[in-house]
Amino acid sequence: MNKGLKIVFWIIFFPIMFTIFVVKNTWKKPVKIVTLSILWLFTVIFWMTPSADAPVGTADTDVEVVDAAEGNEQSLDFETETDTDTNANEAVAADKSVEANSGTEPASLDTSSTLQEESQSTIKTQPSSVPEQSIWLTSTIKNLGYSNNKLLEVYGGNLSGYREASVKVDIGFGVREYWAFTNQYGQLVAVIAEEVVLQDDNTEPVTDNGRYYPDEAKVSGTERSDLDEGHVIADSLGGVSNAYNITPQDSTLNRYGDQAYMEKWIREAGGCSEFVAVITYPNTTTQIPSHYSYTYTLMGNVINDEFDNVNPDEVNTTVAEKVPVQEQTPTPEPEPIVEPTPEPIATPEPPVTQPEHDISSIDTNGNGTVTIAEAKAAGYTMPITSDHWLYKYMIDRDGDGMVGE
Repeated sequence: MNKGLKIVFWIIFFPIMFTIFVVKNTWKKPVKIVTLSILWLFTVIFWMTPSADAPVGTADTDVEVVDAAEGNEQSLDFETETDTDTNANEAVAADKSVEANSGTEPASLDTSSTLQEESQSTIKTQPSSVPEQSIWLTSTIKNLGYSNNKLLEVYGGNLSGYREASVKVDIGFGVREYWAFTNQYGQLVAVIAEEVVLQDDNTEPVTDNGRYYPDEAKVSGTERSDLDEGHVIADSLGGVSNAYNITPQDSTLNRYGDQAYMEKWIREAGGCSEFVAVITYPNTTTQIPSHYSYTYTLMGNVINDEFDNVNPDEVNTTVAEKVPVQEQTPTPEPEPIVEPTPEPIATPEPPVTQPEHDISSIDTNGNGTVTIAEAKAAGYTMPITSDHWLYKYMIDRDGDGMVGE
């Protein structure tokens, strides 16, 4: 029996034991019975009635104190576990209270496509709330007008083409923080990243063709044969493949045009900073953009790329057809050489002229102008600079001495 319980037991029953011992041989039986009954009743009332200044439950407290004094660790362990559970419950309650007061709706995963689930190591773990933002990030979001967009968590490989309206989503793979914003119509209108970190195929799970996921989100419009599932921030730059990083983009523009060249420059520079993409649409119902505007800092230089969501080769061909072909001026015949003396002189050799190049095998439509696609198909590498013989047969829209940059 526990030593503390023995002490309590002895204190309670000591008056009875003492009375029995004293009157055992001196009092008569009736007197003994009455006396013992009164003492027993008094003892029970005494011990069952709490003291005036003691709170209810002191008896249990006293027992615990005695046990603790005697080295009983069971009571202490129980109190510790109870305190721990209480603190945990209070913390959960506090978190829920903060979330309710902040007005932030709980984030939910877009589960319209569950066929692309992968191992936990490849799943983007996104924060339940936006972490403390830098001055640049805060001011950029404010300037764009999306400070009130709600946070939404979406799996990076989700193939659903649906987008929630007026939300912000982290579209950076792994620990990267690339933020995408939608407007009230569910259109992807902006993507920003304070630092663009290149893909690392040595430490990150990528496919053989350098992608994080086997496919991209099926945003409305990508079903067209001339439109790609175009990343705003490419896989190679650390972007995921859900609908908040995908727009229907002209396939030539995405693979060979300005979009491809921009991504190539960022890769070759080892990344960039202060990346801001602004995407515009011709109306509020379509998901096919009409124009892209990219601003970013590359090796200390602020770059701005602006281009429409069109096939650049078709644009170049249209421009070439509108430009009149310049008439060639005939080369004057050289004047005859008058011999000053009858002595024969050596006839001068004709001037060396550059050989004329035949573009008939390159200019497939025979309009006298070579497009970027025709040059690539003939095996020429872009860009074509002004010192290249093919340059004069191509259209340099921005007049910078390069075509296909």
